Amino acid sequence: MSNDNLVFKTIHELQTLMAAGDLSSRELTQACIDHTEAVDGTLGAYLTRTFESALREADAADTARAEGSDAPLLGIPMALKDVICTKGVRTTCGSKILDNFVPPYDATIVTKLRDAGAVFLGKVNLDEFAMGSSCENSAFHPTRNPWDPTRVAGGSSGGSACAVAAGECIASIGSDTGGSIRQPAAFCGIVGVKPTYGRVSRYGLVAYGSSLDQMGPFSRDVHDAAILLNAICGHDPMDSTSAPNAVPDFTAALGGGVEGIRIGLPKEYFIEGTDAEIEASVREAARQLESLGAELVEVSLPHTEYGIAAYYICATAEASSNLARYDGMHYGHRTETGGSMVDTMIHSRDEGFGLEVKRRIMLGTYALSAGYYDAFYGKALKVRTLIRGDFDAAYGNFDVLLSPTSPSTAFDMGSKTADPLSMYLNDLCTIPSNLAGHPAMSVPFGRGGDGLPVGVQVLAPALGEVPMFRTAAVLEAAAREEARS
Repeated sequence: MSNDNLVFKTIHELQTLMAAGDLSSRELTQACIDHTEAVDGTLGAYLTRTFESALREADAADTARAEGSDAPLLGIPMALKDVICTKGVRTTCGSKILDNFVPPYDATIVTKLRDAGAVFLGKVNLDEFAMGSSCENSAFHPTRNPWDPTRVAGGSSGGSACAVAAGECIASIGSDTGGSIRQPAAFCGIVGVKPTYGRVSRYGLVAYGSSLDQMGPFSRDVHDAAILLNAICGHDPMDSTSAPNAVPDFTAALGGGVEGIRIGLPKEYFIEGTDAEIEASVREAARQLESLGAELVEVSLPHTEYGIAAYYICATAEASSNLARYDGMHYGHRTETGGSMVDTMIHSRDEGFGLEVKRRIMLGTYALSAGYYDAFYGKALKVRTLIRGDFDAAYGNFDVLLSPTSPSTAFDMGSKTADPLSMYLNDLCTIPSNLAGHPAMSVPFGRGGDGLPVGVQVLAPALGEVPMFRTAAVLEAAAREEARS
């Protein structure tokens, strides 16, 4: 079997091959390495490659399989967004300020993946400190879309999405603060999942907005996403916000169908300026689901229009606080200009942070400052409560909601970098789920007029991943049938 065939297979297909003795983890891992070396010079998904240790891990996985292990991710090559701490492996957050930072511990999610048998190929690119929607804000290099390298991969988890879509790994992990898993998944034509806030431990995730950050998987199909989510969910005493709830088997939800599922179409998510092909794809997805037994009704989430404003106050305020620790004193970049302690801090932060990070730190600091706290941050928290109330009312009548993931397909590199507001508007459909703490996922469904992938978003109430996966599995099957016709 050729390398090109191997690197585009799913986890469940590869596990079948390895269980039958037709493939080893070393062969699979080497195929991913060879393919990465062939294509990543153009795409720029990776920041740090750990190929030598990956081959050792693959050999250990092959030995474990021979001894009877059937761990769910045994021998599967994966990549991690470079905002997740990995013991002994550089973790930069896409920033010069952490260029040489090597964590002394693994994040809980890394430990869980290791326990599940995963092989780690390296750390992948992102917008600096996960602040961006295009993966152009990295301090090191941009990441390009594997469907068209003149287009963005999406952000902030652009490297995670690109690596999976391009066959540079079989699956990956990203983080989602306002859409940073779902939007790049949509742009790159793969599945991306943001679980309920608290489902996946944040211990070891370098913080951007602590009340909004969430980690989740990128995969080639919905089945793989369920396998990955099974592996990474669960209560963690190291994270005070970790949910104590029992975790269901998400793979068991995949064959449930949508008979009797009530699906809402939030009218506010079909905004003016949404590409006609994207709206058509979402409405066709809705029609397909309805034909298979789901009940479809339009619903209103009236405070959606305030979501972006509320998010960019809440998130930047938390970023202002979280990023205060990078001062040139304890770890990370330290200026060589000398001077007093204050001068050292000023120069270290000025040299270490990029433009977008500086912009958000200043916005957040202003929103928290004396005399402006109530007018900005306090009001944003109230709007956040109203948005959560909109969802609560909707989920009283619906099991899931359906919407575009992004109002456009992947846009041209550089086309929005000079206009931050235009960039921020890409997240209109994804931000509300973060504000509410609810799960949501993007599933590929069709192509835009430019031939690029379109993502349809399935949203669910807190801890509502089971109906979300049921719906997503049917949606994926309908998309494949549509592509064949």
